[in-house]
Formats: sequence, structure tokens, C-alpha cells
Amino acid sequence: MEHEWTHDPRWHAVLARDSSADDVFFYAVETTGVFCRPSCASRRANPANVSFHRTREGAQAAGFRPCKRCRPDLAAPADRARTKVAALCHFIEAHPSEPSLDELAARAELSPSRAQRLFKSVMGVSPKVYAAALRGRRVRSALGQGRPVAEAIYEAGYSSSGRFYEQADAVLGMTPSQFRDHGAGTVVRFAVGQCTLGAVLVAATERGVCAIELGDDPDALVHALERRFTKAELDGGDASFESIVARVVGLIERPGPHALPLDLRGTSFQLEVWTALSRIPVGATMTYAEVAEAIGRPTATRAVAQACGANPVAIAIPCHRVVRTDGGTSGYRWGVERKRVLLEREA
Repeated sequence: MEHEWTHDPRWHAVLARDSSADDVFFYAVETTGVFCRPSCASRRANPANVSFHRTREGAQAAGFRPCKRCRPDLAAPADRARTKVAALCHFIEAHPSEPSLDELAARAELSPSRAQRLFKSVMGVSPKVYAAALRGRRVRSALGQGRPVAEAIYEAGYSSSGRFYEQADAVLGMTPSQFRDHGAGTVVRFAVGQCTLGAVLVAATERGVCAIELGDDPDALVHALERRFTKAELDGGDASFESIVARVVGLIERPGPHALPLDLRGTSFQLEVWTALSRIPVGATMTYAEVAEAIGRPTATRAVAQACGANPVAIAIPCHRVVRTDGGTSGYRWGVERKRVLLEREA
């Protein structure tokens, strides 16, 4: 005889051993006197003997004891993983230099390979990449405060000045002294144009285009660039630069492939994401989850969204082609309405 639970989505979660339902509810079995998580790998119970409980306390109050296999009296495995990785992040942040994988594994009481996989599954990047990004933030902060270069390098956790200078271009986008002095000695050419989406500011260093910003107020766009490069030489009167602005406006009005030289500076993860975005064809879209899958980091959906938000060059890196799972446009650094117009135009 068919039991009432057979049409209950909670029972289907139990049959599927769905870990996403863990701690949403618990199920208990009368014949064993035990309550379990939906994902428990124990033998399936007869639905006639099953009861559901919203909390572990409710199941215990009804007289059931926790299963020794899935341990529903403890935090869910995903929560335990996040807690363990959070502790490793704090350890990396507090460590004067980059800790080795063996040190991290010993602290987490895991094998090195397991510690590496667990960290990457939660954070979307390896411990080494996380530590490198942390050092980069520290040295940028110290140099931004005008600290001496040698002091900033040491306090950021670099093992030697030579190692830092090998990575300085990628970390800072300019020499350490120029960064400390807010771009002093760096020439940034820029111009502001108009397009159907409003004002567009384009800026470039000698390496390539470093900023494409969209907005309603041209002056606000220029002031934002000035705040970013307070001591750089901002050249807004270069007539030859107008041709680059015209190419950017052309991309906005008539979407298509481009050959703009770009000067992109970001973490290794951000650069991975931006490279993946550049491969999305005109007229196509991907979800944040699909981009995460494309770069081999299926659990890093939230980090992908953050990398999209940090994209410094609108249109040239088409972060507007990334949408929610339901097809919604979600957020966009330069305004959701602009994103909607761009997608409609490309379609």
C-alpha cells in the first residue's frame, strides 16, 4: 500500500540522499529509534516507520537518538568544512610568511592532498593563491600609505625582495615606487565620449586600455580616475587617443570581436574569470555557475560574481553576458538597465 510520505518532497530528498537538505529537516525511524540527516548512507527505511522533524532537538524530544553514522547531533559536513577552512584562512593571515601545505594540513588534521582539495572547494582557489592575494593586498595597502618599499615588502610576508620584484608588475601594475606615490611618473591617457548608454570614459597606460567606465555624469567618471591615480600624469588632451575612444563606442553600438590592447591587473583568479568571459560569443550568455565550471572551479560561483564586479573594462571584457541561473540580469557594475540594453542589442 502506498504511504503518504511517498509524495512528500522530504522523502524524495531522503531517497536521493540529498546533502542540500541536511539540517533543513531530520528523519527518524520508529523501528530503530534513531534519527538521521537526509544524506545519511544508512539502509533505506520503510516509509511507514518514518517521521520528519524540523530540528534535531525536536527529534530528540520525541525520544530518538542521533545516528552514529551521519552524526546529526553535530554541525553538517559542509558547515564543518567551512569552519575548518575559515580557521586555515585565519592561520594564513596571521602567519608572518606563507605557511607550507604540510603546515596547513597538520593544523587541519588532514593529509596535504585532502587539505588542498577542501580549501579549494570552499574558497575557489588554492591556499597558495589565497596567500599570494593576501600578500598583494597587504603590500598595496602599505605602499598606498606611503610606507618605504622595503618595509612594505617585509611586512606583507614576502620571503625576499627579489621574489616580490619578480611579481611586482602583476601585483601592482607599475613599479612599487610609482604605486606608493599613487602613480607618480606614470602617464595615463584618457578621454570621455558619449554613446547611447550615456557617458563613457576610456583610459590607457603605455601597456593598453586600463579602464572603460560607463555612467551618467562625465565629471564623476573623471574624478573617479583622478582618485585612482592621484599623482599620475593624466593626459586628457591627446587627439590621437580619440580614435581608441571611438573604437570603444563602436563596440557599444555594434557589438562584436575587438582587438583592443588591454592592461589588466588583478588576482590570478580574476584573470582566469576575465579570460573565460572574453570567450563568450556575442549574442550568447553564461550563468555564474557555468563560468565557474568553465575555469574548473565549480564551487566558486560567488567568487566568479565578485570577479565580474571587479572587471575594470566594460564591454571589452563582457561581464554583461553573465546572468543568473533563471536568466535574470542580476547586478552590473555600470547599472542593470545598461546590462539589459547590451544583451538585447547583442541578441
